[in-house]
Amino acid sequence: MSIDFDHDWDGRAAALDQGLTAPIDEEAAERAVFELLTALGVDLDDPSLRDTPGRVARMYGELLTPRPFTVTTFPNDGSYDELVVVRDIPFSSLCEHHLMPFTGVAHVAYLPGERIVGLSKLARVVELYARRLQVQERMTAQVADWLEAALQPAGVGVVLEAEHLCMTVRGVQAPGARTITSAVRGRLREDARTRGEFLALFRPHA
Repeated sequence: MSIDFDHDWDGRAAALDQGLTAPIDEEAAERAVFELLTALGVDLDDPSLRDTPGRVARMYGELLTPRPFTVTTFPNDGSYDELVVVRDIPFSSLCEHHLMPFTGVAHVAYLPGERIVGLSKLARVVELYARRLQVQERMTAQVADWLEAALQPAGVGVVLEAEHLCMTVRGVQAPGARTITSAVRGRLREDARTRGEFLALFRPHA
């Protein structure tokens, strides 16, 4: 998948595009699901299961394909120098260890430098890194790194809260348990007052 940047960020697009999902071979995926279910003893001659391999292949294809988007940035003409925050961005991703979903919300903030970004693009960036095989810690850092590279802001903060099905329905089986991860860059990391403001705004839900 490619990301289209406005002219100010063309030079950074290639670096930010590394590691995105390769094109999906849906037919090969369907055959693989068929073989997996057969190996697990599932009777795929059953009419209710006959189309399951295709459905599963299409489902994973959807979950692993982020939507392309154009990054629209604007000059920070008003010299705005306070936090820009977007809370509770919903996301779903796939645990790379068990191929089971983890779902939750992302809270994203940045301190503008010379450029600001359209607010909807913050949600797009979260989706960009959610739509792949992931671990939550890496996804948190990737969103923060993307914002830092694309905007060159004075600071960035990202908090992810998620429930992992690989933890709630298997293994320890702890329904309701949430994992919280954070990444801070620039002034949000270096300045105690700014970091405290950020953490107060993005304090995980009780």
